[in-house]
Formats: sequence, structure tokens, C-alpha cells
Amino acid sequence: MFNSIQENKSAVASGTSLMDILEHYLIQIESNKHLNAYLEVFEKSSREAALIIQEKITQGNAGKLAGTFVGIKDNLCYINHNVSASSRILEGFESLFTATAIQRLIDEDAIILGRLNCDEFAMGSSNEKSAYGPVRNAINPDYVPGGSSGGSAVAVSAGLCTVSLGSDTGGSVRQPASWTGTYGLKPTYGRISRYGLIAYASSFDQIGTFTTNVNDAALLYQIMAGKDPMDSTSSSQPIDAGAILTVPMRFGVLSEYLNHPGLDAEVKSALNALLDSLRNEGHTVEEFSFPYMDFVVPVYYVLTTAEASSNLARFDGVHYGHRSQVAEGVEDTYIRSRNEGFGEEVKRRIMTGTFVLSNEQYDTYYRKGQQVRRLLQDKTREIFTHIDCLVMPTTPSTAFKLGEVKDPIEMYLQDVFTVHANLTGNPAISVPLGTHSNGLPFGVQLMTDLFREKELFYATELVEKTTA
Repeated sequence: MFNSIQENKSAVASGTSLMDILEHYLIQIESNKHLNAYLEVFEKSSREAALIIQEKITQGNAGKLAGTFVGIKDNLCYINHNVSASSRILEGFESLFTATAIQRLIDEDAIILGRLNCDEFAMGSSNEKSAYGPVRNAINPDYVPGGSSGGSAVAVSAGLCTVSLGSDTGGSVRQPASWTGTYGLKPTYGRISRYGLIAYASSFDQIGTFTTNVNDAALLYQIMAGKDPMDSTSSSQPIDAGAILTVPMRFGVLSEYLNHPGLDAEVKSALNALLDSLRNEGHTVEEFSFPYMDFVVPVYYVLTTAEASSNLARFDGVHYGHRSQVAEGVEDTYIRSRNEGFGEEVKRRIMTGTFVLSNEQYDTYYRKGQQVRRLLQDKTREIFTHIDCLVMPTTPSTAFKLGEVKDPIEMYLQDVFTVHANLTGNPAISVPLGTHSNGLPFGVQLMTDLFREKELFYATELVEKTTA
């Protein structure tokens, strides 16, 4: 009940009031507080919006998302509401404007239900790095949900909102989607405006969605996508919302991904079964070599930490956010405020990025990283001249237990299959594929060429039919 946009619209059409739907979600949120998905529920503004939209429904002029309640990751700005990026350094900060992506949903009468926990400044792969405690996986609370958008994934998985928004810098939507049995979409870079998204790594970040089905993902995408004068990196390419394709697709697999030594045997078996089924349905499946796989994670962390070092310099204890109460003088204020306000993982990435950008190391790391990124983009573009869609794992395995992974490098390697799409800018989605013998879900990742989201949604439908 109330698990999709269509279900909610049907309920509204049958006479269910928005207040009844809101009460349902509030009860669900309260009974699942142990999951720590929500940092704050916007109950007052949700009730106010519900009354206004209910009147529009009565008059017959409500938008496409009337009846849809949206949870937003705590790095997305919503005017007159708190936003903290799950960090002490922004504790108590109230946004002065609304992110473009959120505003476009509100314009279609979506109701923003609350802000969702995440890894601090979206830096993490397990959602254990929030200043406000870890998020727990609704399927088994002893396990992590994945990160950094773990709260957004769990909110949809546990039915604490209709849909949710996250951000994806290196897999932060797709990885938790895989581990919570939800659909996690990362559109083409620049397809959805980043205006109002607190930056981690600006050339990688992209707002994405968590849903229970592909139709909801496609609808949210079509509403949020498009050029935004407030974001110079947003694309003016037309949004292809035309008819769904009905032709056989050309699928591709990357041999280095499918035969990766860290890939769980059951996940690999399910992927191979899916590929066999696609062949039996009349689609072609071609295998390619991707010789740069060993470089994707190192290049990703070189470049994103460099951008993080630059982007997070603004959080200095002077302009806004946390300011040390024991600091003496300007320099001491900067040092103490940042040291007190930032968590361990954020400080690690800032220091790494500062080292990468230093005069002595710039050519060795940052410039070389950009050159390798171009190689990855060129090779990926070349592969898509032969196929329509790449099929690959979303994650090497299922979720791990809270506190189980302590080595930062081991944690970074959780992103081994997802960072590819962020380095190249391609759209990708994680689609639920199966349940492991350990009882936890895992997904399959689909990727298409730049701005080919229509093909991505079509491929998702094919995978759904094949695995049904």
C-alpha cells in the first residue's frame, strides 16, 4: 500500500485523502525510527502542502505527482528547511533557496516529507559515516544499507515515503539500491540540474532517484531533467520522452567486470543466467575487453578528493555553520572549526585532495588522472558504437554487517563497478536482480550511451520481464 506513484494516484482517485496518506507515512516513520533513515520529518510543511494540493485535486487541476511524498537526501536544499549534509559543520543551517530538481517536483504537486540521513558530505559506501549515526538496512538491521545515500534507499525500501532523491558521485545511488532491493537511477551528467545540491565533486555529482519500479524512475527523470540557467553544466539536449523502443537490443558485457576476482559467486551466476535469458529472448550479447578496469577506482579517488578539497574550503567556521568556541584569532578559528566540524572520512579526503593538488604532486596525480579519465571516456564511447546497453554487476557482493569493514581501501573498493559511469558521465541504473542465500538482495547495473535514458528504461523493462 502506498509503495509507488501509481498506487498513490489510484488511492487518491478512489477517494483517499492526502492527509490519510501522510498519516500512513508518519506512522511508518515512527515505527521504523531504529533504522535512522530520517534526520528530520517536515511534518508541518507537509500538512500545509497536503491541504493545498487536496483542494487542487478537488478542482481537477492537480499536477502529475499529486499524492507523491518525497524524501530528500540531506545534501539537497529546500527553502526554510534545515540541510546539513549529515555533518556537524552545517548543524542548524537553514537553506535560503530550493534545489531546482526539488522545485520541479513541487511544481507537479509532490510533497517533500523530510530529509534523509547520508554519509557526511556524501563521502562513504556504507552510510556509517554520518555525524548522526549509521543508517540500518530495513531487510536486516544488523547490516549496512550502502552509501552514501543509505537513508534515501532505506526510506523507499521500508515504505517511509513514495520515492526519494539521492546524489550519485561514484555509485551513491546505485550501490545502496542494490543492497536494499530498490531501483537506483543515475542520469547522464548534466541531465538534471545540480543547483541546490551541496557539492562533493562537481564534475561527478548527479542527482538520482530511488523507486520501487522503473516507471516511477522514468516519470521523476522526465520531470526533473532539462536545462537550468542556475547550473551552467546542465545540458540543453532535448529530453527524449518518446515512445518505448520495441526492437531487440544489443547488450554488452565487460569481461574484466564479469570475471572480477572479487565478484561473489552467486551474483556472478545470476548475471550469467540473465545474459543467457536475454540471448534466448532474441537479444544479442557481445563481450568486450575493458583494459582500464584496474585504474577506475584510483583515478576516481584522485580526482574526487581533489574536487572535494576545493569545494569544502568554503566551510571555514566564518561564513556559516559550526564555529569553534575555543578558537583564538582568525587562523585558529579556521583550523579548530574545521577540525571539530568535519568527520574522520571527510578530513581524510580533504587532506588527500590537497596533496593531489599541491605544486609538487599536481602533474603526477591530478593531471595524469584527467588524462586517464579521457581514456576511459573514449573507450566507453567506442564500445557504445557497437551496442545499446552494458550489463554489469552493481556491487561485488551483498551488504556487509555494521562495523565489519574498517579498512578505508577495502571500503573504497565497494565502488569498483559503479565509479565507471561517473568517470564517463553515462547514465546507469541498478535494477533488483535476486536474493542471495544469505537473505540479502543484490542488483544488476545497466548503462547506456550519453543521454540515452530512454534506452536505459527500455533495457530495464526487458530485464524485469526476463527475471520475472
